[in-house]
Amino acid sequence: MPLRLLATDEIARRHIDVPGWCVAEKLLTLNSTFPSFPDAMDFVNEVARLAEKANHHPDIELRQRTVKLSLTTHSMGGLTEADFALARHINGLQD
Repeated sequence: MPLRLLATDEIARRHIDVPGWCVAEKLLTLNSTFPSFPDAMDFVNEVARLAEKANHHPDIELRQRTVKLSLTTHSMGGLTEADFALARHINGLQD
C-alpha cells in the first residue's frame, strides 16, 4: 500500500501509541536524556539501525547527553504511517 498523508484525526489516534513523542507542525518529535554521552550515542546508533532497516530516516540532534529525534515523511510533506511505525520501534528501544 502506498504511503499517504494522515488526516488530523488519524494522527491523534496514532499519537496515543507513541508515548513521549510530540506532534507539531507536520513533525513527530522525541527528546531523550541519557546518563552519559556514550549512552546517548548508543541510542543514536540503535535508532540508525532501525531507520536503515525501515528505509525511513529521522533527523537526529545530539547535544551531550540529550538526543532529539524528528520524524516526518519528507517526500509527502507531513506525517504518514511510516513515521508512527518507526516511532513505535524506537520506543521499543527504551523499554
